[in-house]
Amino acid sequence: MAKITLKTDCGHSPKREFLKDFNVAFGKGNIKFLTDSVTDDIVWTMVGDKTITGKESFFMAIRTMAEQKVAECVIEKVITHGKEGAVNGIMKMVNGKEYAFSDFYEFKNSKATDITTITSYVIQI
Repeated sequence: MAKITLKTDCGHSPKREFLKDFNVAFGKGNIKFLTDSVTDDIVWTMVGDKTITGKESFFMAIRTMAEQKVAECVIEKVITHGKEGAVNGIMKMVNGKEYAFSDFYEFKNSKATDITTITSYVIQI
């Protein structure tokens, strides 16, 4: 089980809490929660790498990523406003590698938590 470290308080903001939970789900490999949280036409751009389009492709990518076990997920900041949000932090893998990430999210609308786009910046540190 991955250790989760939160350096931000997400209280009193449902969308911030949702993005925290979404990123914790990445760390824990909770594929169902992740795929249930995106729209059918999700577009996930991993800058400098690839773009994944559609829920089925998203599911396949998440399933492949879940094979790489996370030792710790450190969430530094969670920011939301309207139909947009951002999260940054560090993923420490069981194999000793560490990755800094910043993810930018767009929701279906300002009230929904259905994610329509994700833009991810990831660097190995």
